Amino acid sequence: MKIEPLSIDGAFKITPKKISDSRGAFSRLVCADIFSQHGLNTNWVQMNTSQNSKKGTVRGLHYQRLPHAEIKLVRCVRGKVFDVFVDLRKGSSSYGTACSLTLDSDEFETVYIPQGCAHGFQTLTDDVELHYMHSEFYIPKYEAGIQLNDPALDINWPLPFTVISEKDKTHPMMNRIEPVIL
Repeated sequence: MKIEPLSIDGAFKITPKKISDSRGAFSRLVCADIFSQHGLNTNWVQMNTSQNSKKGTVRGLHYQRLPHAEIKLVRCVRGKVFDVFVDLRKGSSSYGTACSLTLDSDEFETVYIPQGCAHGFQTLTDDVELHYMHSEFYIPKYEAGIQLNDPALDINWPLPFTVISEKDKTHPMMNRIEPVIL
């Protein structure tokens, strides 16, 4: 398992060792020992899935405010996505910075997103499914979001938006939210 730091402190791309043979492929996706050695969370309380039928669909940028700020472990299990997260942590050297990467189900890659970051994605193929592991339970009154097209974030979405929820269209701009204090 390869754990590579990303441009936001505490964020990592995790690439498992993929073993392939005539049956298909096998990989270990989460290992408490390896995660602990790298100082990563090993306590996951909730796992969610997101299914998206149309290429160009966007979801995000979502996060939970304190005291329910969460660490996320995100993997694309079918298809391919442009995955994005934004550092909202007050005092962080990367505050306001967006980090993006492509997650491809064929590669088994995972992104580890620290507390205090908003997360979203755009589907690059039809028929996409993502799995998210969370370190905190979802509490609706603590949910929040940031506008996907905020120019201050300088996110270069690869495709035109084809499907977006009304809720995601109404999130505030970055300069209208309170930083997350951990």
